Parts: sequence; C-alpha cells; structure tokens
Amino acid sequence: MNDSDRMNIGVFDPPWLLRNAHVQSVLSSSFLRRAAFRRSNAALESAAHECILDCGNGVRLQGFHSAQRVRSGSRALVVLLHGWEGSVQSNYILHTGARLLAEGCDVFRLNFRDHGGTQHLNRELFHSCRIAEVVGAVAEIARRFPARPLVVGGFSLGGNFALRVALRAPAAGIPLAWTFAVCPVVSPRAGLRAIEDAPWFYEFYFMHKWRESLRRKQALFPERELFARAELRGGLRDLTRNLVERHTDFGTLENYLDGYSIAGAKLADLAVPADILTAEDDPVIPVAGFRELKLAPSTELTIVPHGGHCGFIRDFSLRSWAEDFVLARMQRRLGI
Repeated sequence: MNDSDRMNIGVFDPPWLLRNAHVQSVLSSSFLRRAAFRRSNAALESAAHECILDCGNGVRLQGFHSAQRVRSGSRALVVLLHGWEGSVQSNYILHTGARLLAEGCDVFRLNFRDHGGTQHLNRELFHSCRIAEVVGAVAEIARRFPARPLVVGGFSLGGNFALRVALRAPAAGIPLAWTFAVCPVVSPRAGLRAIEDAPWFYEFYFMHKWRESLRRKQALFPERELFARAELRGGLRDLTRNLVERHTDFGTLENYLDGYSIAGAKLADLAVPADILTAEDDPVIPVAGFRELKLAPSTELTIVPHGGHCGFIRDFSLRSWAEDFVLARMQRRLGI
C-alpha cells in the first residue's frame, strides 16, 4: 500500500487531455474554473471580514478572515498565501479557502504588500525578501483569532513564504502546528531562468500584471520616480535588476535572488511539520531543485508526474487534486 492509498486521496492521474503541463497551468487560473465554483467561492466571500494588520515597523497588510459555520468548533485556522502578482482573489486561494471553510476550518487570506489593490497601504515597494512583515502578519493573525491549531499554507511564491514563515515561527512565538506549500519557488535563480525559457505567455502574464501594479503605485506616490518609462518596458530580468538596484540594499540581482532562496539545505532545520507538493512538469519551477533539497525529518516532499504550475486539475469538473492533498495531509498531521 502506497502513501496515497493510506491518505485515501488516490493517485493523481488526470485524463490524457489534461496531462499537458501548460493546459494544467492555464486552466488553474482560468475564468472557466472561477465560474465553475462560483457558489462555493461566494460562501467564502460572504463570510469574509476585512482586516488591516499591524505587521511591525509601520507596515500594514490587508487580509480577510472567514469563520466556518458548519461545526460547533473550528478544525483549524488556516492562513493562505498567494503567489507573485496574485491576490486573495486568485483561483487557487478562493477554491482552497472555500473547500477548507466547507470542511469546518476558519480561513484567513492574506494579501502581500502591493497585491490585491493594496498599493496605498505602504510607501515602499513589495519584493520577495520582505519576510519579516509576513511573519509579523501571521503573528498578528494568531493574536487576533484564537482558533487552533494554526496552519500556514501557500502556492508558488506564497509557498516559499509559507516555508520561510515556518522557519521563523518558533523564534517569533507563533504557535504554528503545520505548514504546506504547493509548487513553491525553491531557487529563484532557476525560477527566473525557467520563466524566460518557458513559452512566451508566462513572462507576458507576469509582466503585464507587475507593470500595472507599478503604475498604480506610481500614481499613488507621484512625488518620486519609481521606475523610468524605459525601465518599465524591459523584460522580467531587467526590471527585477532595476528594482534591486533602485529600491533595495542587496546590491546585485544575484544577492537578491539568493535572499529568498530555500534551496539546498535551507529547510534542513525546519522544526514545524511541513508538506511540499509539486509536479515534475511544472513549467516555471524546475523539479531539479526539489530533488536537491535536504529536508528536516518532519518535512515530506511529494512529486507527481503531472500537474503543471499550481494546477493538479483532476478531471473535466476542473476540481484540483491539490485541495484533496492538503485536506488529507492536514487530517493525518493534526488528527482533525
């Protein structure tokens, strides 16, 4: 009996029409999938209350708390973290949040700085090394909402943040019981190359959203030039290098990318139990980085052949096997 059988989630084996990595990745974020789950997403949204969190050092982040109503007591409080240029409205956050809520968990969806239309909350720009404010946000969430056990999980860059929060949770006094990461960024250097080498629409998608975010930020803070127009027309690597040089103290692009890497042995001392899920065919997060990880005894890595980037669409209902995986692992890890 394999591990999937013990978890009662089956083996992820999509129909052959859904085995293409790009089909998986695009369907995951598509309007078709959002429309298919409009009712369950509406239940999550109708229960949501906005929170502006004091994350320390004057930083404010926005999130939405939804309390479950199907049990006498919550099974857990689950904090969900989106990917780069995603938001609390991203499909994978809405669908996973709605599923957790329906299963009796309280859900908190956090927007990173400058995501989800929150550019007005903080003067300085978002970048991926701003881990301290996310740790501060999770600490504030734990203080405000008493439901336990506390779980943090994320997707793509949000998965990277979730694992880095877990690394820092004990020192920060955060009572974190478990963390999960779906297709997390492992090596930012390798991830940047993978996006550049992937079909054109991946870089176009990210750059379109990033440029729009930067233009919104510029309009809100017109007293200084964030980027020159020529810089905004550059590609992902060039604009990221400009961000590093203009708005951080890292000095070089390489130093910045290494600053949020979790590659190699960086997770080896993770004390919080963790589960990592990825796909061999992820077009933007190379699987080689996962195979080179040195993990703590309480961290489990699951690699499946298909799934694309944060897809894992299991059939033509457009449901994601990743949600089944998260719920089954949560039950096994926490006994709830």
